[in-house]
Amino acid sequence: MKFTLSWLKDHLETDVPVETICEALTDLGLEVEDVTNPAARLGEFTIGKVTNAEPHPDADRLRVCQVLTDEGTLQIICGAPNARTGITVVVAKPGVYVPGIDTTIGVGKIRGIESFGMMCSEREMELSEEHDGIIELPSGDVGQKFTDWLAEHDPAKVDPVIDIAITPNRPDALGVRGVALDLAARGLGKMKPAAEAHVEGQFPCPISVSIDEDTRENGCHVFVGRLIRNVKNGPSPDWLQTRLRAIGLRPISALVDITNFFTFDRNRPLHVFDADKVQGNLRIHRAKGGETLIGLDEKEYTFSEGQVVISDDTAIESIGGIMGGLPTGCTDETTNVFLEAAVWDHVQIAHTGRALKINSDARYRNERGIDPGFNMQGHDLATQMILDLCGGEPSEVVIAGAVPDVSRAYKLDPARVQSLVGMDIPESEQRQTLTALGFRMEGNMAHVPSWRPDVQGQADLVEEVARIASLTKLQGRPMKRIGNGVPKPILSATQKREQIARRTVAALGYNECVTYSFIDHASATLFGGGDDATMLANPISSEMSHMRPALMPGLLQAAARNQARGFMDLALFELGHAFHGGEPGDQHVQISGLLVGRTGPKDVHGGARAVDVYDVKADAEAVLAALGAPARVQILRGAREWWHPGRHGMICLGPKKVLGVFGELHPKVLQAMDVKGPAMGFTLWPQEIPMPRNQTPNKGALNLNDLQAVERDFAFVVDADVEALTLINAAAGADKALIQDVRVFDEFIGGALGEGKKSLAITVRMQPVETTLKDADIEAVSTKIVEKVTKATGGTLRG
Repeated sequence: MKFTLSWLKDHLETDVPVETICEALTDLGLEVEDVTNPAARLGEFTIGKVTNAEPHPDADRLRVCQVLTDEGTLQIICGAPNARTGITVVVAKPGVYVPGIDTTIGVGKIRGIESFGMMCSEREMELSEEHDGIIELPSGDVGQKFTDWLAEHDPAKVDPVIDIAITPNRPDALGVRGVALDLAARGLGKMKPAAEAHVEGQFPCPISVSIDEDTRENGCHVFVGRLIRNVKNGPSPDWLQTRLRAIGLRPISALVDITNFFTFDRNRPLHVFDADKVQGNLRIHRAKGGETLIGLDEKEYTFSEGQVVISDDTAIESIGGIMGGLPTGCTDETTNVFLEAAVWDHVQIAHTGRALKINSDARYRNERGIDPGFNMQGHDLATQMILDLCGGEPSEVVIAGAVPDVSRAYKLDPARVQSLVGMDIPESEQRQTLTALGFRMEGNMAHVPSWRPDVQGQADLVEEVARIASLTKLQGRPMKRIGNGVPKPILSATQKREQIARRTVAALGYNECVTYSFIDHASATLFGGGDDATMLANPISSEMSHMRPALMPGLLQAAARNQARGFMDLALFELGHAFHGGEPGDQHVQISGLLVGRTGPKDVHGGARAVDVYDVKADAEAVLAALGAPARVQILRGAREWWHPGRHGMICLGPKKVLGVFGELHPKVLQAMDVKGPAMGFTLWPQEIPMPRNQTPNKGALNLNDLQAVERDFAFVVDADVEALTLINAAAGADKALIQDVRVFDEFIGGALGEGKKSLAITVRMQPVETTLKDADIEAVSTKIVEKVTKATGGTLRG
């Protein structure tokens, strides 16, 4: 939306500089995108007077001029044919930038004679394309700024052009008067009375208008028109042409320029038909589909069924609310015109404009919404301007449809400004602001003006008040405490655990992944999912057809992509939800980690090795410890089928309380996921970890034993297929209060043990709490250990 400063001052009485106006517009929500101020680039040009002009001794077309300036008399070489003694000129002294030739003037010699400046033409100053000679001013004082002289004698040439961005909810700002209204409400001037007109018809209109029944509700609400006969079309006056050129529009003719003027001045799109080319009456209806029309842009458009058009008795003549047709367009020979103003359904305008790929000023405004209450008055104002500029006789008005009722009112609650925005604005100022914006106040009810379709509730009233007051005045204030004392933690215990888990796994050297919650059917099936309950009804792609049953498939897919690009050694983890059903709540939080390849790069000392089960076991135990899991757990077999059957372990608090799983992933899974092994992983369920009984932010007291711990070694001969874990669990269960730790330190197979036998040696650490252990106590515990192991494994104590 472009307009000039002088155009704005037609509606706003103000002497505020353009810089202040631009700052205010942006603050009001009408962001200034560009300002073209001719005075800024012409500020250093001054007025001078040629006191003497003589021919150059070495050039026939050059003259050596003595020019009186505010810095004294300067010698300037000039080649203009009108350079002569006594004329008043515009001077660019050395150091002045001349925009038309993109040059900064300096002191130089021309054919051996020095020149100390330049006398400028209009094209060199980008005032026009005139360059047959230098500027000759009819008046002006020596040393006066040229911009000051222009502002007094030809203000249009130094009139700033402001370009603002309009958000879709502010169609009222698509007219200059709407912009002026915001500035007046801010206090940057006073609104001038709006122009009014009432034109009486002098004869019945020979062209009638009608709207089809299926077009009234959501096509065209009201259509107003009248015939103006015996007009004289031609070029519009200079003031109108200058104003349109300033905002980038090409003057065409007086009739067309008048409609363009009201489009930008009052956000009132209009159209004029050449009445002599209209056959019969006008009808607003929906196209049947397949009809064509050559628009005013000389392009042919084919209509689809349902698009709203304007037809006479023979053919379509205009695209309703978007563009007129070339066959009935006005020319210099036009003598009788039909002027129309209508209120269109903005959704229908948008659909038709997009379908036909037309971007016109009329469409831009009609699809955002114009003021329905101004339709008749705008029509009369345009009629009056046509009569003033082109003459003619107006007919009576013909109307089809009715102006839609958009009246509405909302209660103004002064306290809402504080609760919604946080600004303290007195009630009197709030009421004054709304009144200045055109709202009508009746008690506490604010009646919304017809040109503000964006105001749809109490919150919008608050927004208007705060916008005019300026949100830049909003000061930050600390929020009030909900209660006294130390505030409660923001994060829940579960959220805190997730935060700790992320930090812990990252500190162990893993890289966090964030993968999609959707995976393909084959991958979901590998990890116990892929059923209909977790299948998406409308998947993004075939590779994202199911909700993930676990996090491990996403990590394996990430590992495969990295390996395909040459990154073979990986440590990845993810914390997120996995889904075991399709209903709300059928989800659980997991922490999964994946190690692939080697523990580090190749090294001369041989420190790097392939990752193994004990790496992920240590990492899983470290995460559980950070989450507050009990230190005493059991390691059991029996995990799901995607784990290696003999190289995994379940971390349990009991047979049915599983905290996590660690181990090597099954080779079949790696092959299906295209991952090159070995690949070790772990999956933890933080929700299964018991919450501490005493919820306190403080750490418990450090419990140190002052009694000597005792270690005893045992070696058992068991069958070769007996798992070491079974032996460890049996030994640890001999006395849970006294036995602190059991670990395997040796395995021996063969020799005198015989076929199918092996020897497992364990160390049992006993930690007394109350009294020092005596030999009898140690022997008693040792006997229990032997009994438990013998019963659990069938083994015997090795002699």
